[in-house]
Amino acid sequence: MIKFFRKIRYNLIEKGKTTKYLKYAIGEIILVVIGILIALQINNWNENRKSAKQENLYLKRLLSENREDINTFSGNISDLEKGIETIEGLSRALNANETSERELITAANDFFGYGSIYPIFSSSTSTFDDLSSTGNLKDIRNADLRDELVKHYAKHKQVAEWIRIGTEWALPNDAPFTYNNSIMRFEPASAFLFGEQDQLELARHLRKEKTEYINNAAVHYWINKDAIEKLENLITDTNRIIELIQLELKK
Repeated sequence: MIKFFRKIRYNLIEKGKTTKYLKYAIGEIILVVIGILIALQINNWNENRKSAKQENLYLKRLLSENREDINTFSGNISDLEKGIETIEGLSRALNANETSERELITAANDFFGYGSIYPIFSSSTSTFDDLSSTGNLKDIRNADLRDELVKHYAKHKQVAEWIRIGTEWALPNDAPFTYNNSIMRFEPASAFLFGEQDQLELARHLRKEKTEYINNAAVHYWINKDAIEKLENLITDTNRIIELIQLELKK
């Protein structure tokens, strides 16, 4: 093709048709420029298509992980609420004069099985971590959505930190209480290590150390309540993020 155009130019020069040659040369340059622009446009179109496909993939992954987080947070809240029920049950049993030895020991067993468990926080952040570490966060073209995602996952870190602080605050008091009162004898999994236990003696111990047990239960009550509040707020924010992602996927 290049040889063909070159031959035409030579013929025009040999015949002295300089004006026509110049016009032809200019036209040829214009065609080349147009060709380059078309090639660039096609390349940009291909890049945009690849970017849109990548964005769609990331959004779907984010959507899936946030839905998974809703289930995780809801499960955590259910466990914490179960723990609070056992804390309240232990308090009622210790404060009521008519509580039988069996009811009191059962309430203590329930508390140590559920109420004394520390809250944990876990969430699915692999996709956002990928976006952040690789610089691919820019693939999310909606700047407002990008900002909302950054703020949302910052809240994950805040909740994790709050729960960690609460746990570290309680542990120094919890450990000596557990040891000094031989709490493991109330745990079904370890009670056999203490041999045959007198139920009446266990109930007397619980009543005698009533204030200490209620103080310990109160610590876990506060930690659980605080964790539930923060997880509920995070569920609300996660549902909002899910709606924003769904709207973006519909565009």
